[in-house]
Amino acid sequence: MVATLIILPRSESFSAVWPELAAEVGAELRVLTSVAELPAGGNPLAVVLSVAGVEEEGDPLLRELAAAGAPAPLVVGAREDHRLAVSLVRSGAADYFALPADLDMLRGELSARSDQREAHAAGDRLAEAERQTFDFRRIIGESSQLRAALDRAARIIPRDRATILITGETGTGKELLAQAIHYNGPRAAAPFVEINCTAIPGNLLESELFGYERGAFTDARAAKPGLFEAAAGGTVFLDEIGHLPLELQPKILRALEEKQIRRVGGLQSRSVDVRIIAATHANLAGAVRSGDFREDLFYRLSVIPIHLPPLRERGEDVLLLAEHFLTTLAEQYDLPPLPLTAKLRQALLAHDWPGNVRELRNTLERTLLLGEDSIHPADLFPAEPRAAGSQASPLPFPAPLEEIERAAAHAMMERMSGNKSAAAEALGISRSRLYRLLDLEGVAE
Repeated sequence: MVATLIILPRSESFSAVWPELAAEVGAELRVLTSVAELPAGGNPLAVVLSVAGVEEEGDPLLRELAAAGAPAPLVVGAREDHRLAVSLVRSGAADYFALPADLDMLRGELSARSDQREAHAAGDRLAEAERQTFDFRRIIGESSQLRAALDRAARIIPRDRATILITGETGTGKELLAQAIHYNGPRAAAPFVEINCTAIPGNLLESELFGYERGAFTDARAAKPGLFEAAAGGTVFLDEIGHLPLELQPKILRALEEKQIRRVGGLQSRSVDVRIIAATHANLAGAVRSGDFREDLFYRLSVIPIHLPPLRERGEDVLLLAEHFLTTLAEQYDLPPLPLTAKLRQALLAHDWPGNVRELRNTLERTLLLGEDSIHPADLFPAEPRAAGSQASPLPFPAPLEEIERAAAHAMMERMSGNKSAAAEALGISRSRLYRLLDLEGVAE
């Protein structure tokens, strides 16, 4: 929509310069004779009054403009009078310009307003594009469990101060759901900032989340805002919240309850206005019982719990997803789409999909790229590589629960080639819990 520049003149000379200024900022010029002629529901770039009109009609004119929903007017006149300018601003004007002396300043004010308007419009267009990308109707599946999760998410979208905890196995679409909640809600035009709590070492995570002040540590040569400040007005998505170090959990709790954070090395608290959505594949209730997660933070996070079911429990959703992925992947790689044969459908339904939707997409992408003119079920699930002569460590059945847990931890470490983070994630426990099971507490990595 083209912006309008509205002029309420009191003389012919008053309007002489306006066509040129309106053209410079790409606005439509409208010259009115009274406030009553203001278009209803309009959002003009600026309303300009002559100082003669303001002095003649006084505060009632400014009040009439405000009642009509018009922005605070710009007032122009010939006199360079600082006291007059102060008086006009106190009465409700946005600014006063003495023409022609202040013509360049007036031009700059209109240009700045035009740029700001375009920036807002661009932000709105981006938000609308994101809203369409993450439309709930684009989340594929008809199973009752998935529909229940999406219905709950849709109901809570307008309540943008409620904290949401999304649970579900790896690959079930937790981040996609968080994005859909954000981009379909009242905070859509503000940032969506995601941080994976397993991707950043614990000693750096605090400064990433909350920022730091100059001199907070050796390399802190300048202050830096954290992700909570970067997400102002928007959403912070804390992925894999179950891996959040215990020492940081009280600070997240404070951000939730008090909407306050403090930068590393800082003394002053800062207010933050963000929605927090957390996600985890781990059993947070179990982590609370084992002492790896704060009980108060758990309850504060799970005001609105939403569970995404694993793909193996979603029935024929796997076929709907497969059709979607085969079509979009074929378009992406400029390949002809491949049909879902009866044998392929049977194979897809028989597989338990431990990696869920992510595994399904990756599997179809691989087979599409390597296939010729059809997909063979035998090509879908190649055997996982295993070192020669290796075999899984047997679990000690029957045995005390603690012994079984320790054996499972060692077996997973072997399967993950000693990668502690991957082993903890696969087991659905925190790294500290894994360390206790491996008898590694206090041992440096």
